[in-house]
Amino acid sequence: MQIMINSLFTVLFVTACVAAFVVLLPIIDRSVCKKLGLNLQHGLSINPKATALLKLRQLVLYGVFALYMLVFAFLVFFSRSATESHLVHVAPFADLRSAFESDTGFVEIVLTIFREGFAAGISHVRLLKPEDLIQVYLNIMLFIPIGYLLPYVFPWVRRKVRIRPVVCCFLISFLTENMQLIFRRGLYDIDDLFTNTIGGLIGQFLFISIAFVVTHPDWRKELRAYHRWKRHARHRTLYPFARKIGLSRTTLLATDNTAIWDFYVNKLGFRVVKQIVPLDSDDTEYLLEMGSSQVEIRCSNCEEELPQQYLTISARNLDKIQKRLQQNGIETSAFQTDPYTGLRCLFFFGPDNIRITVIEQP
Repeated sequence: MQIMINSLFTVLFVTACVAAFVVLLPIIDRSVCKKLGLNLQHGLSINPKATALLKLRQLVLYGVFALYMLVFAFLVFFSRSATESHLVHVAPFADLRSAFESDTGFVEIVLTIFREGFAAGISHVRLLKPEDLIQVYLNIMLFIPIGYLLPYVFPWVRRKVRIRPVVCCFLISFLTENMQLIFRRGLYDIDDLFTNTIGGLIGQFLFISIAFVVTHPDWRKELRAYHRWKRHARHRTLYPFARKIGLSRTTLLATDNTAIWDFYVNKLGFRVVKQIVPLDSDDTEYLLEMGSSQVEIRCSNCEEELPQQYLTISARNLDKIQKRLQQNGIETSAFQTDPYTGLRCLFFFGPDNIRITVIEQP
């Protein structure tokens, strides 16, 4: 991915464009959504056409990403002619080594910086080929928007924002280098894998520190609450095991086996893992499963009035869930705001006086 540009103006221009893009995108996005009454934090929007407008917003973001990828493809493929042979460069950090010359070793330079200061350490280094250094810099800058846009545009990447963007950038760079090698459009360079991945990592960091902060104005309050909890919880019993703990099963009471099968199995789609009929009782016990969540139902098989019961689950695509529930003859509430998380939710009722709430995951 040899982008041979040695102009300081070009470097400043590219840097300014990337910086403006990183800063302006979330600001414009938040301003437009606020004006239209759209909630970017997955809560309930005040605009009655919010569902359609949020889908339109997502399409616009897809378009922004596609447009940048077209620019990217032009720079690395279509802006150059095919070479006569397949070119491969596997020497790690060759561009950086050729760009600088030093009259002493790297360790000695570091020690000099600690002993005599930064200026004294850098005085041992001379810049020989600024074009090689510029190439490394531009290769990093080329992937910053990709590492920034991937979590901004795609929810799947955003859910694991600490690892997925940089992994995707590495894979894109790996694919690009191989495509360049196959079609002889440039040079297969190991250094580019490192510099592109560093650019993706920087873009990922900028998304967390800029885009998320701009589009989530309550982040300071949430962060302070998290640190306050962490200070108090770290000496408590379960804190060291918090990452391994998950609520996987809840227990409900029921009165009719037929209603259980009709509602939970036939309409909602739970799988019956096990059914137990105790010998010394008229009760029937069920263990139902949906993904990693389990519901235990204890059915008394007799008419009785049960107290109000609650079951809360979280899921994505709340609009599709509401539509499918209604298609299966289950009436749902209108979308509401969960008072604890601020996320969108809806609820519906099942047999035996149970209220099931579905909260939309970000």
